[in-house]
Amino acid sequence: MVVSASPYEHMIGKPDVKYVANMHGNEAVSRELMLHLIHYLVTNYHTDPYIRWLMDNTRIHIMPSMNPDGFEVAKEGTCDGGQGRYNARGFDLNRNFPDYFKQNNKRTQPETEAVKDWVSKIQFVLSGSLHGGALVASYPFDNTPNSLFQSYASAPSLTPDDDVFKHLALTYSTNHAKMSRGVACRSSQKGFRRGITNGAEWYPLTGGMQDFNYVWYGCMEVTLELSCCKYPLAQELPKYWEDNRMALIKFLGEAHRGVHGFVMDEHGNPVEKASLKIKTRDVGFQSTKYGEFWRILMPGRKDGNFYRPQQPPLYHRPAVKPPQQTGIISSITSGFNNLVNFFG
Repeated sequence: MVVSASPYEHMIGKPDVKYVANMHGNEAVSRELMLHLIHYLVTNYHTDPYIRWLMDNTRIHIMPSMNPDGFEVAKEGTCDGGQGRYNARGFDLNRNFPDYFKQNNKRTQPETEAVKDWVSKIQFVLSGSLHGGALVASYPFDNTPNSLFQSYASAPSLTPDDDVFKHLALTYSTNHAKMSRGVACRSSQKGFRRGITNGAEWYPLTGGMQDFNYVWYGCMEVTLELSCCKYPLAQELPKYWEDNRMALIKFLGEAHRGVHGFVMDEHGNPVEKASLKIKTRDVGFQSTKYGEFWRILMPGRKDGNFYRPQQPPLYHRPAVKPPQQTGIISSITSGFNNLVNFFG
């Protein structure tokens, strides 16, 4: 579902963002929160200036359940356990995506294929993957080239955009009612400082969705663990909505931070699939068919390069450079338009 002032058509120059919920079917809080969020956005459009600005300037895509089959077999009132976590074929969908560090040999599932097709068609700028069972905002990388086995308390695996990811995670945790306190859900677990963690430092995993979004498509995705109880009783849902409401809304607004603009040729025509990269940040991103680009960045001067579009591979790995062409990408402060000229 798209919630926006223009739900049926792309708004040129306005970023696309998304929330994907209920990836693990037994983590049901996020599914309900997305329904609450949709209702809140549309009912407050005419009365809340920030909501109106957000919807006028952003296309918000919401997937309330990526794993409806798992949800169907999950049990209300079950805070722990794995019943309903997997899809109908017994696969963990958050271990089913292509992986940057290791070959993922798990058979691709229909739900995963659908999401991969979705993100290949829309240049998402920002994304939240919503989960339950902990209270923390976890950011890439989820995997590391050094881990042989899944274990807890591993070394951090940091991206070239670590400053941005930490900021995004903190945006959510500090706007959440409790997350930034870093309190552990159970006495046997340690808390998370300020309510955030690097994914691999928490525990490394292969085939995660947030690393895939970032490496293949340049989409900044953060995994948001929203509740200690995976599937609480229905009467408890209002408190989870109140805890997460402000964080869900403020997080989406971060798509407007950084640099954005258009890539045009010498005739003023948009250049589609031009590969762009900020210097010192090896994970790149691409322009849309309208020549648009976005990149969330922290304030400060940064330089960048772009490359002539080529026939795209099955998956775009931004770290692999096509032949460089003459061009310039310059400037960065919070939220202003930047025009990149492409010279043939």
